[in-house]
Amino acid sequence: MDTDEQLYESDATGWRRGLYEDVRATFRAPVVNWIFRTLMANEPDFTRYLWGQVKPTFQTRAFGRYSVAYRDAVLSTVETGSDDGDAPDHDSGRPAYRRADLDLQPAEFRELRGQVATFDVVAPRLAALFEIADRSLRDESVGDDPDEDAAATEPMPAWLDRDRGLSPTMVDAPPDELDDTVERIRAFHGLDDNLPSIYRCLAQWPAYLRTAWDDLEPTMESAEFDRACERASEETEAFVDSVPYEPQLSPDDLRAKGMDDDEVSELQELFETFNRGPIETVLPALPVYATTLDAAGRREMG
Repeated sequence: MDTDEQLYESDATGWRRGLYEDVRATFRAPVVNWIFRTLMANEPDFTRYLWGQVKPTFQTRAFGRYSVAYRDAVLSTVETGSDDGDAPDHDSGRPAYRRADLDLQPAEFRELRGQVATFDVVAPRLAALFEIADRSLRDESVGDDPDEDAAATEPMPAWLDRDRGLSPTMVDAPPDELDDTVERIRAFHGLDDNLPSIYRCLAQWPAYLRTAWDDLEPTMESAEFDRACERASEETEAFVDSVPYEPQLSPDDLRAKGMDDDEVSELQELFETFNRGPIETVLPALPVYATTLDAAGRREMG
């Protein structure tokens, strides 16, 4: 599998274009994430099968409940050090930026807020996708403790996370003025030469990324953020345990669909990589960035 290969939305035709539109509609976000673009370029038939197996997961009220719980687990822990009720060791006052603080034009600031909101929407969706696919491909349990509440199979409320983001755009490489900031970001997340989409997006507004990282770095390096990541993972694991629709994505299921052992192994490695390592701190950081621009979503269903 060539992970540098992607099928971009603008190049997708036929059923591939339709699937991308379905991903956007189901995720309620105007973006098709890297994982889908790369899978589609390398394994289109598997991508279609995968989406058919996991799509019901994202359409229930229980998923909506999990998505807001994921966000709140991160933010409440960072803000209060809620594990033991003590105040955090760092300054937990979340920075909040107005347009004038960043010297941006109104249209620029609106675009920044809208794109960051999109990442806030997709964070719990990607977390659930990676956990489900990683477990399933390793023949581990998904849905072994299914939720018996009506929310498990009720439809997701139409209003939740609907129409609150803008399609992300990104730079190929951050500008030189961000070299120091980017190096500190890489060191914190344990990144190699590649930067996750959120940072290639935020690098379009150097004043924001530089200011936000300077202000947030103590928070990100704190024990509270470590615990926030753990709590986000716990919420995800509990949700995946509870899903009522068990996807058929085990190695035997894929072999029955005509995939060979090498193809199965490549998919196992891909999703294991995405469900572990840097992503474990990148995804929980997304709602933290959103709060700095008053762009975060709900933290309870209401």
